[in-house]
Amino acid sequence: MRGRVTAVNPGRYRFAHLGPGAALSFPLGALYNEQYMAIGEGTLVGEGVSLAVGWPGEDFGEEIVLRIGRGCSIGRGSHIVAHLRVDIGDDVFFGPYVYVTDQNHGYTALETPIGRQDTEDKPVTIGDGCWLGVGSVILPGTTLGRNVAVAAGAVVRGSFPDHCLIGGVPARILRRHQGEDGWRSNL
Repeated sequence: MRGRVTAVNPGRYRFAHLGPGAALSFPLGALYNEQYMAIGEGTLVGEGVSLAVGWPGEDFGEEIVLRIGRGCSIGRGSHIVAHLRVDIGDDVFFGPYVYVTDQNHGYTALETPIGRQDTEDKPVTIGDGCWLGVGSVILPGTTLGRNVAVAAGAVVRGSFPDHCLIGGVPARILRRHQGEDGWRSNL
C-alpha cells in the first residue's frame, strides 16, 4: 500500500527492526536516527507522529535506544524522543498528541538559557498493555507497570505499579485494581 512505511516497503528508512505488519502512516512527523529504533510486529504509528533518537546524525553504536513492542498503536501527532532509552511494551495504546521523553534540561546555570544547559537523561519504561490518554506527557525516569491507564492531560513522572489508573498534574494513582475485589479508589 502506498502512503506508509512498512517492513516490505521501508522507502529510504533503515530501522534496526521494523516487524511484519508494522506501519508508519503518512504524513510522517520528524523521523531520524531510525537505525536505533525497533518497532514490533503489527504496530501502527499514526499520522504526524515524530520518532527521534538523539540529535540528527548522532552515533549510538549498536544500541537500540527506542523500542516499541508488538501490537501497539501510537496516536496521531504524538512525539517520542529518546536520548538514553525509551522502552514501550507490547499492546500499548497512545491517544493522540502524547509526548514521551527521557531527557530534560538542567536549571542550575542562572545566566545560561535553559535550552542551552546540560541535559539529564533517565530511561523511560512503559509496560505491556498500557493506555496513554490524549495529551498525556511522560517525563524522564518514568516507569509504568503492566496495564496502567494514564488519564488525558496527565503529566507523569515516577514509578507506578501494575493495574492502576493515574491522572493529574503531577500524576498520582487515582484507582488500583485489587484482583477479585475489583477497583479501589484513592480519591
